[in-house]
Amino acid sequence: MTRRHGRQLLAALLATCWWAAPAFAQTPAPAPGPAPAPAAEAKKEEEKPKTYWEEHKLFAYIENSYTFNLTGAGRGATNELRFYDFDEGYTFNIAEFSIKKDPTEKYWWGYGLTVTAGIDSQKNHSLGIFRGTNDTFPFRNTPKYDLQEAYVSFLLPIGDGLTVKGGKFVTLLGYEVIESPNNLNFSRGYLFALAIPLTHTGGLLSYTFSEQFSVTAGVVLGWDNSRNNNDAVSYTGQFAFTPIKDLTANLNWIVGPEQNDNKANQRAVLDLVVNYTGIKNTTLGLNVDYGFEQDEAFLRSLGTRQNNDATWWGIAGYGAYDFTEWFRLALRQEFFRDADGARTGFGNALNLLSTTLTAQFKIWKGLVARAEYRHDAASEKVFKVRTSRPDASQGVSAQSKTLDTISISLYYSFF
Repeated sequence: MTRRHGRQLLAALLATCWWAAPAFAQTPAPAPGPAPAPAAEAKKEEEKPKTYWEEHKLFAYIENSYTFNLTGAGRGATNELRFYDFDEGYTFNIAEFSIKKDPTEKYWWGYGLTVTAGIDSQKNHSLGIFRGTNDTFPFRNTPKYDLQEAYVSFLLPIGDGLTVKGGKFVTLLGYEVIESPNNLNFSRGYLFALAIPLTHTGGLLSYTFSEQFSVTAGVVLGWDNSRNNNDAVSYTGQFAFTPIKDLTANLNWIVGPEQNDNKANQRAVLDLVVNYTGIKNTTLGLNVDYGFEQDEAFLRSLGTRQNNDATWWGIAGYGAYDFTEWFRLALRQEFFRDADGARTGFGNALNLLSTTLTAQFKIWKGLVARAEYRHDAASEKVFKVRTSRPDASQGVSAQSKTLDTISISLYYSFF
């Protein structure tokens, strides 16, 4: 059955490639004549203003994957503490389409719309949009589609231009993103899955002071919330630095109450993202997170602690090298400390260490395959959760401190 799905998927992808449009807008070929100097031609192209349609950005892709659990999957054929690779076996991950336009001096308005479908979409829902307060991960009872982003933006004539953005949009935090083609690895790390939110609903203000420094700040309904669950708001922002060419460093943050019907207990996260591309064919990245929450709801529900405050922190390093135009190797090394077991649901202190090696092959145009090996190690038994007896009379228990998987993924980007 799995092989048949794989052949059908590949056939569908290749068939789609024949009619996929190459670009949103094209520039007519110039009339025959003397070829201008390269510098003059580049300058002329740079000075040529974009049309309204040329300011739009289209992005669309579909992705499928198959994950093999080498350690032994948990109950329900699952890979504990994973995110988009939570299920063992075949997964139709996602089909996504987005259209975006940033506001400019010529066309001072902008907008963005991103819609998705697939198993990944269930994990991306925000509260109030295809998710209710009683839904819990992995949200199998929710729709397999999502309105990931829907916003408008404007460039106001204040100073060099103040950008105002309102609606639903992806978070400022994190090195990794929802869209698989924009990540170095197939699977998402613990910092993406456990340390930060995915989306927000609210408003942002952004101002660029110079080519080296910009600031963003705003008010949102909270972590993955499109419905106010506690009559309070959260505050988020970013300080973005480009000190030298090819080096970016963003300090992101969010703070506010996140618990249902409780606006007293604060949750906050500081997130540092650094990326360097100044070495030929090489990408280097760093992500550091620190978070805390007052009187955390899960810990409070256990009723076994006097102090229910929770803290978590983690660090992830990324390195990728493009050996050719069609082959890349990427390595991610990550450590996550859930000091009170609140983010993982373990209930006690837990350390997680992960090593991920991903080989990427560009097969044809937008068709890309990835083969990934990932090893996870924990300070306590949290993997391979199964019933302790065949009759389940003694409940379930974790049987392993390690988890090893191999994933094969295939995606096609249309634009």
